[in-house]
Amino acid sequence: MNTKEKIIKKATQEFNKKGFNAISLFELAQKMEMSRGNLTYHFKDKEVLLEAISNEMWGKIEKERSKSRQLPSFENLHNEVQLYYKFQKEYGFIFLDNHVLNHPLIKKQFQEITKQTIKDNQAAIAFSIQIGNMRPEPAPGIYYNLALTVWMMTFYWLSQKSVRGKNKKEDGEKLIWSLLIPHMTEKGIASFKKFFGEKYFETLGPPFDFNIQSYISF
Repeated sequence: MNTKEKIIKKATQEFNKKGFNAISLFELAQKMEMSRGNLTYHFKDKEVLLEAISNEMWGKIEKERSKSRQLPSFENLHNEVQLYYKFQKEYGFIFLDNHVLNHPLIKKQFQEITKQTIKDNQAAIAFSIQIGNMRPEPAPGIYYNLALTVWMMTFYWLSQKSVRGKNKKEDGEKLIWSLLIPHMTEKGIASFKKFFGEKYFETLGPPFDFNIQSYISF
């Protein structure tokens, strides 16, 4: 690992801990036990450093996405969701900070990948209808909204965890399948169980309490 790569790695770790705007290049240089001048020799300011980090992230994302887009299946949807979660852990400061998300270096790329992700979700649903794993759309707009919601639940998973508390241990992907399964046919559910396993299907979440008194005091 050369010096630039070491700086990118350490900067990403520190930004994840404190936020992009909360740490200066001087503080980052101290963390790396180097002079600020040595650091700015490689990255003259934080904008250049952010660009390097974002280029690294996009390179990894495109490389991973290219492996699983041959067929619009639910297996690919599973891979896509896990890919988002993986990079949210690795580059959390980007996903959690709206100022960074709206930065010109980041925003345009995310807009493009978002359009493609929603389109891929729609393709997965269309493919599942054609092979008999999902029922036809029950009313106009429902499946587009579903494709959009799946993207939102994936992209903002880290943000909602931050709002609700880091101790929340829900499996985000299970929440997504909970939205899709009610639209599946018996064939689709059987295919789902074959891929994920019966135990996974039976542990999508805690059983729902139908007792209204559990929620409302009369």
